[in-house]
Amino acid sequence: MTYVAFENGKPSGAPKPVVTGFVSDDQKALYGAPVGLVQDKDGALVIADDAGNSVWRVTKSN
Repeated sequence: MTYVAFENGKPSGAPKPVVTGFVSDDQKALYGAPVGLVQDKDGALVIADDAGNSVWRVTKSN
C-alpha cells in the first residue's frame, strides 16, 4: 500500500510505501492478502487480511 501526499488537491510528492511485507522477497511465500481497506474515525487504516485471517489497524507514528 502506498501513500501520496496532496497539496491543493494535487499530488505533491512521490509515492511512499506505507504497509509492506505481505510477500517474501523471492515472492514464493504469502504472509498476508489485504482484501479490504477503510479509514476509521481517528484516521487509522483498517485492513482486512484474508491470508493471515487478521484485521490490522495502522496508525501514524510520531
